[in-house]
Amino acid sequence: MRLFDIALQLKGFDIKKATRVLHDIQSLNNHEFEAQLNQKKTAIVNYHLNNNPFYKSLVGNQNDVSWNELPIITKRDLQRPLTERLSTGFTTSNVYINKTSGSSGDPFVFAKDKWCHAMTWAVIMNRFSWYNIDFNSSKQARFYGIPLDKKGYYKERLKDKMANRFRFSVFDLSDEAFEKALYKFKTTPFEYLNGYTSPVVQFAKFLKRKSVILKNICPSLKVCMVTSEMLFDSDRKLLETQFGVPMVNEYGASELDLIAFENPVGEFQLNGETLFVEIVDDTGKSVPNGEEGRIAITSLYNKAHPFIRYDIGDIGIISKSCTAQKPILKELVGRTNDIAILPSGKKAAGLTFYYITKSLIEDSGNVKEFVIEQLKTDQFLIRYVSLKPLSEEELLTIREKMIVYLEDGIQIQFKREEQLERQKSGKLKQFISHL
Repeated sequence: MRLFDIALQLKGFDIKKATRVLHDIQSLNNHEFEAQLNQKKTAIVNYHLNNNPFYKSLVGNQNDVSWNELPIITKRDLQRPLTERLSTGFTTSNVYINKTSGSSGDPFVFAKDKWCHAMTWAVIMNRFSWYNIDFNSSKQARFYGIPLDKKGYYKERLKDKMANRFRFSVFDLSDEAFEKALYKFKTTPFEYLNGYTSPVVQFAKFLKRKSVILKNICPSLKVCMVTSEMLFDSDRKLLETQFGVPMVNEYGASELDLIAFENPVGEFQLNGETLFVEIVDDTGKSVPNGEEGRIAITSLYNKAHPFIRYDIGDIGIISKSCTAQKPILKELVGRTNDIAILPSGKKAAGLTFYYITKSLIEDSGNVKEFVIEQLKTDQFLIRYVSLKPLSEEELLTIREKMIVYLEDGIQIQFKREEQLERQKSGKLKQFISHL
């Protein structure tokens, strides 16, 4: 039984149709693909100009605007109530809604119409199939976060069961937790491992200390996909050695889609089927392939919410030799997270702070930016920019979450600032360790 497909269909995401449409797109030759891409770009811009007052206000009253004259949308532009950004005919009850992780320091709530989200899943499932992974039958070992409140915890566990996966929490990266994970691998026929890069690397280091090759104790394992943080060459070698299976790098954004996925010949292949990815300079003009610049992405199918020339906050280079049908990301800068080391010696992935700072992410858009700094093992500083100061109740909630997700005995300071210092790329690193 194809439970994963059934679950998507029941939620209103027509995965059967989306899979057919994706196959038709992939069957086009390069000339046909390029023509189809240009048609989709024009169509989505015209749709939002005619149906989305928010996007129309960004573009202004100009007529016949060329592609390079269209505004670059930033995360800051989207930090306003979602209802002000939805297209005509869409409401919070008939769209898919989620929040960005805030890993860039600029969190916001976003929406996708259900057809767009179905196409998102079709692309993800297609890319995983390159490695003979079927979401309906292949068992997944998942290194991700999980809510610690009772309702959220069991909801995620139910979703994991429906999706044929088992989740290892990244909130505890101790040897004791990894011993339990190792036993689970010994007793479960996992076909692939998927998760945030840093905790997966920590697990590989544990296996190295134990002189264990994961494939030897879990012979069904085929491949490991890592996401959300940069995979360095040294870490790749460690992972391939200790897991005994190929490593695949993934680059995505929850508000968009899977952006790039490492193909079987080692190229970082961009998603050209549902997205248009371009590299732009500081003025917002596209630069030729082979030149470095900011990554701007257009969602070709999202009619509910405009993501047109959306600056995701990363810098990259698209290969000179690629085609519209098979775009290749030659280089990506950024996407790294540190490991937090706590007073007890316990380690936690930097993305743990996504779950903690969810309490900062409000649809009202009060908190504009934030970074968390670890000053000492027991001292953390949260610096933030907001329209108004966080209330004592909000500060208490954050302190409580830090203790729940990490451990007791942690001191948290808050500092409201007018502006936060950014990295060279222009991106805020959400978690910084000074240890």
